[in-house]
Amino acid sequence: MTPDTTTSRRTFLKATAATVAVASPLLPGAFAAGDDTLRVGLVGCGGRGTGAAKQALRADPKVKLVALCDAFMDRLEDSLGELKNIKDIAGKIDVPPEHCFDGFDGYQKLLNSGVDVVLLCTPPGFRPLHLRAAVEAGKHVFCEKPVAVDATGVRSVIETAKLAREKNTGLCSGFCYRYDQAKRETVRRIHAGMIGDVAAMHITYLTSPLWHRGSNPQWSEMEYQMRNWYYFTWLSGDFIVEQHCHNFDKAAWVFKGEMPVACTGVGGRQVRTDPKYGHIYDHFSVAFEYKNGAKLFSTCRQMAGCTGDVNDHVIGTKGSAQLMKHAITLSGGGGWEMGDDTSKDMYQVEHDELFASIRAGKPINDGEAAAHSTLMAITAREAAYTGKRLTWKDMLVSKQNLSPQAYAWGPNPVPGVPTPGVYQIV
Repeated sequence: MTPDTTTSRRTFLKATAATVAVASPLLPGAFAAGDDTLRVGLVGCGGRGTGAAKQALRADPKVKLVALCDAFMDRLEDSLGELKNIKDIAGKIDVPPEHCFDGFDGYQKLLNSGVDVVLLCTPPGFRPLHLRAAVEAGKHVFCEKPVAVDATGVRSVIETAKLAREKNTGLCSGFCYRYDQAKRETVRRIHAGMIGDVAAMHITYLTSPLWHRGSNPQWSEMEYQMRNWYYFTWLSGDFIVEQHCHNFDKAAWVFKGEMPVACTGVGGRQVRTDPKYGHIYDHFSVAFEYKNGAKLFSTCRQMAGCTGDVNDHVIGTKGSAQLMKHAITLSGGGGWEMGDDTSKDMYQVEHDELFASIRAGKPINDGEAAAHSTLMAITAREAAYTGKRLTWKDMLVSKQNLSPQAYAWGPNPVPGVPTPGVYQIV
């Protein structure tokens, strides 16, 4: 996005694809405050953004929150009020009214407000745009997961990750399970061959419905969608992308970054029949194929009154592993179990490690891996939407772009619920 709120993402991506940013990277000690204080700006002041701000302020002794941005000022004010009431971080908050930005172009004003680190926690549909702008501006970035909602956005993030590496600026994604110490130890043992070769994984995210923020006759169609962003694929990617992406990222981790070759799937909308729920599904079941014959089976659901299950089962030639239980069972008997997990909260660890890496002058950059994990979830969604077998190769070059024609308050027509066999992907 540019300051002109009528500019489309299509125009933005076309204009920036060939641009090489020249802003100087932030070196250790060379921060906006003129000393060694890291100045943080938050873009996206919902629950996850507010949580990320808490963790960032606890990650380093010399850090300040100096700017906030949200599409809606009421959301921003709620977040700022909550943060100021937290005793251990209240002294690190210095956000004057002139550093509170709203609207579609507020993030650009925040980037120009003297921040060093930006927390990108908006709905996922905005992340490729905001990430590109932040990296071009020479900022270190924490970027929540997933990092895109379509293949066009994924390619943009991959290019931005390369740019961040050239500029030596941090890009830490919100795939937080990779920062869980018990899971790190479990995956380390899998990679060391404890269960033999990985032949299959079965990942599940069966949970209850999430929030709905209602409607208001004074809201435009665009405002309704953005306040209820979860139910519109251009904003959330559908729940298989927004939520279940965590499991796909753990699968990518277990498979050592090897990507699948194809995917087939089914899905639908049995419970979310009211138009207020936009056009997303409420259940999916997909299967990925790997070059060596391994398979990844995925099931996710958001329905009330059903049994919940969030797990990652890894099946090997010598045994199996349960990532969420931090346990390994060997076919011939015995195994390993982590026991009580007393390690630090993974949400905090990701910020601790990001800020430590910035201080060391060797900033984290997992942007490309985050983009690939996101594309796995997008591929799964599209396989179910279309009812077709989709290849990884084709998805990498897909021209799909779900962004609206213009970022402006007013009308924003929504496509119908995808019908397998009818819906097409470009």
